[in-house]
Amino acid sequence: MKSYVLIGIILVVVGVVALAYEGFTYTTREKAVDLGPIQVTTERTRNIPVPPIVGGLALAGGIVLLVMGNRRG
Repeated sequence: MKSYVLIGIILVVVGVVALAYEGFTYTTREKAVDLGPIQVTTERTRNIPVPPIVGGLALAGGIVLLVMGNRRG
């Protein structure tokens, strides 16, 4: 498989996922209290938004690379 086609497919998949989910969340554990043998931890959920324009650009770029890869060879 040609590199243009492979990168194009990856960009199309990333673009569709970015448009569908509009961001991702993850959970971290942090120490809240540390008093010798007593430790209290908390879980904090963080959200990182991905603007729809990023997904659209990745999708468009992937389509362009797919077309270029098919024309070249």
